[in-house]
Amino acid sequence: MRAVEEAWVKKSEEGPRERLLRLGPAVLRNDELLSIIMQSGNRGNSVYELAQRVLAEVNGIYGLLDAEVEELTSIPGIGVAKALQIAAAVEFGRRIVHKPMEIRTQIRSADDAAEYVMDRLRHLKKEHFVTLHLDTKHCVIGEDIASIGSLDASIVHPREIFKVAVKRSASAILCLHNHPSGDPTPSPEDVAVTRRLCEAGKVLGIDVLDHIVVGDGRFVSLKALGHFS
Repeated sequence: MRAVEEAWVKKSEEGPRERLLRLGPAVLRNDELLSIIMQSGNRGNSVYELAQRVLAEVNGIYGLLDAEVEELTSIPGIGVAKALQIAAAVEFGRRIVHKPMEIRTQIRSADDAAEYVMDRLRHLKKEHFVTLHLDTKHCVIGEDIASIGSLDASIVHPREIFKVAVKRSASAILCLHNHPSGDPTPSPEDVAVTRRLCEAGKVLGIDVLDHIVVGDGRFVSLKALGHFS
């Protein structure tokens, strides 16, 4: 009986690192994983308390996706070093999720395109306009974030969109952006930007295959809605 009690006490005293080592990362809560990334606390707070504070300030784990270093350092107890640790870990995870360019993804439909970016865009708090650059077989050869913020024709300019596409010798491009509200219904601005890009693509000989608006687990194809001529 005493051995069982000692084992229970030992487990109850385990920190996130010990639990990760014994059970693996999948069993840890978000704040526990973040505390491991941050490594240490400060004079006033334990690393676990700081991790909880960070997640509360950015509205949970998905808020870390577009939390900037300046935003993180504004949180009490988070200095530049810890903010950089968090930002680097988030970017590392983002790159792992994104398939390496050596394994080129072929985009055969709007569903393929939406699936390619859904996990990266669906939880962002700001609109991100992404352009996928495709070869003649519609395989992804590159991508570019053209703008971050409210979608507007003056922000998403064809010159910037097609400059990168021409540099990469893209045969076609596919445009996608997210709606932070979670509702992928296109706005009048979305339609206006789409038409402007289609016109520019015709002049340059680069097909604009579609413009897809991503929501929370849903998407809308502007081509399917008839906004492509």
